[in-house]
This record gives sequence, structure tokens and C-alpha cells, in this order.
Amino acid sequence: MTQVRGASSGRGFDPLVLPVETAHDGLSAVSRAVLSPWGLRQRFARDLPWVPEVIHDRRPGDTGIARPAAVLVPIVLHGSELHVLFTTRPGHLRSHSGQIAFPGGRVEVVDADRRATTLRETREEIGLSPTSIEILGQLPEYGTGSGFSITPVIGLIESLPALDPDPNEVEEVFHVPLTFLMDPANHQRRRVLMAGEDRQVYAMPWRAADGEIEYFIWGVTATILRNFFHFLRAD
Repeated sequence: MTQVRGASSGRGFDPLVLPVETAHDGLSAVSRAVLSPWGLRQRFARDLPWVPEVIHDRRPGDTGIARPAAVLVPIVLHGSELHVLFTTRPGHLRSHSGQIAFPGGRVEVVDADRRATTLRETREEIGLSPTSIEILGQLPEYGTGSGFSITPVIGLIESLPALDPDPNEVEEVFHVPLTFLMDPANHQRRRVLMAGEDRQVYAMPWRAADGEIEYFIWGVTATILRNFFHFLRAD
């Protein structure tokens, strides 16, 4: 049986056994013409109207001030196909341990803007130099239930150098085809009861060759990708 990475929740439930609802919604996959370096650049160059599906997962009545943060969504040219780069967080971390994430973190005073945050954090976490990353643009902020306001920054890496992950922050680096992630047939909504409230979380399970789930991409990471899907399919 394939070991499932990323299925930790830290919230008293197992995300793998949550009830599954389809998230296809009758929508089609993003065109392959868009899922290329040229197509992505063209999409970010066009000011097309679109609406994020989810803007926060904060509890009703939560009026606390969200801490600013930013993550890089690293899109890597792997052969002739674009893939998205992910990290898995080590089990010893206090928050989101064992989960699948993008490089990123809190905005620091040394950061000129959110893009600077992602470039600094990406270098620190996986050893990827800012000179290797072409920043294409960013998505609207997303408020998390853990009290962060995250700005997703989209970066293109056409030539991926050898990485040097920090073992204190990253357990593993892996990648998944962008075509898989931008096809709503691979998107799930899973329902969970938290603090007496029925809530939904997104998931995009990536399966190994034997058909078993290998990487369980869910939560904030999957929601950011779901919003990116809506951005790319705008016409």
C-alpha cells in the first residue's frame, strides 16, 4: 500500500475519511493552450474579469486581525509539460505539520512587498534562487482559519536547478502536472464538522501508479489552486 503524504490535519480529524462531494460543477478543464509558459504569460497580461470561489475559511464572527503572509505557487517546466512544485512539512512543526504546502510564510519588515516575501522564503526553504523565478502575477488574498491573510504569488521556473531544502522546514519536494490540477474532474469537496459548524475543504488527491493516493493535497493549498483554476479559465 502506498504511503499517503500530506494527510495530517492537527485538528482532531482524518481528512482522508471525510465525506466526498464532487467539485466538477459541470466546468471544463483549463485549455492546454493556456497551460504553457506563453499561455500563462498571456493570461496574466490580460485584465479579464473573474471571481475567486473562496476568499477565506475563517469562522463566522472571527474579527481578529489577520497576519499578512505570502506563498509562491512555483510552476516548473518539466520536459515539455508544466508541473506545480510542492513541499511537505516536517512532523515536528507546530502548525500544519505533515501537510502539503507551497514555499512561503509571514511577511517580514525586510520584505519590500509580498513578492519579496515569497522569493525570500523560497530561497530559505528549498534553496531556489530568485534569479530562477519569473514572477507572473498574484491572486487575491485568502484568509485562513489559522489567522493569516495569504497572497498567492505565481512564479514560472523554466529551468529548475538542483534544490537544497532546509530539513527544518521541508521534509520533501515533489511536483504534479498542472494539467491534472487545472481539471475540475480531479477536484473534491470534503465535508467536516468543526466546532459544531458544517464546513467544506477542497482536496486534489494525487495517485501513484498503483492507483492508491500518494499525496493528499488539501486545505489552503488546494483552495489556492481552485481559485487559480477559475483565474485561468476566465474568458
